[in-house]
Amino acid sequence: MNPNKALWEKGDFTRIARTMRESGDALVRSLGVTQGMKVLDVGCGDGTTAIPEATLGADVTGVDISAPLVAAANQRAKDMGLTNIRVQEGDACDLAGIPDKSFDLVVSIFGAMFAPRPMDVAKSLVRVTKPGGRVVMGNWIPGDPTLVAQLLKISSSYSPPPPEGFISPMLWGVEQNIKERFGAAGIAPENIKCERDTYTFNYPGTPAEFVADFRNYYGPTMNAFAAAEQNGRQEDLAKELVTLFAAQNKATNGSCSIPATFMKVTVTV
Repeated sequence: MNPNKALWEKGDFTRIARTMRESGDALVRSLGVTQGMKVLDVGCGDGTTAIPEATLGADVTGVDISAPLVAAANQRAKDMGLTNIRVQEGDACDLAGIPDKSFDLVVSIFGAMFAPRPMDVAKSLVRVTKPGGRVVMGNWIPGDPTLVAQLLKISSSYSPPPPEGFISPMLWGVEQNIKERFGAAGIAPENIKCERDTYTFNYPGTPAEFVADFRNYYGPTMNAFAAAEQNGRQEDLAKELVTLFAAQNKATNGSCSIPATFMKVTVTV
């Protein structure tokens, strides 16, 4: 199996996605989505941004590499009575079967950044966007002091080194790389805008309980715990992560509200 597909079909990412709904809604509201707009949401998961896009009246196609997440997104849309969204399996590296120049807005929030061939991802995102349309990406930033970058950094310190030729998904959070990748896809530098923004995870339990959900349901963290267990260090990893989540938690009522900084990329095609 495609290793990227295996990673995102591991566990149950919908458990984490539930904590991302409010910020997903807010981000979509900032994008100027209008009735009848054709939107492609790449790496859409169970619809964290795709469903708000459809709720605003866009004609939405969602693509995700994980079959369980595709099923979850279509079920959520059905439960909400949305008939203007279709979610299908696909790979951000080629977007096979998606026609050229067919979308007004192409969105990928913490999705396409995890695909293994970033130059191909940039070309695919540009290929399917109409002239004058936009690509909007949300990408985590390497070395950032906030939650997700630190979660991935700590997890990687317990994991074996990546295979030869591996390109870190975090490099999508570096402006120079973003401009180089979209530049190779034919986009002029002045049509690429990078700005930092904040995404908040809201969880109805304690930091320790939130870490447990990552440990049990989030593929990258599951892999880190499996590697740590080989060395008898799984509880060291758990302790580090609980300390991180507790230090960054802004809630004071026994729940979690944890902000994370990301790079919001807007490309005009």
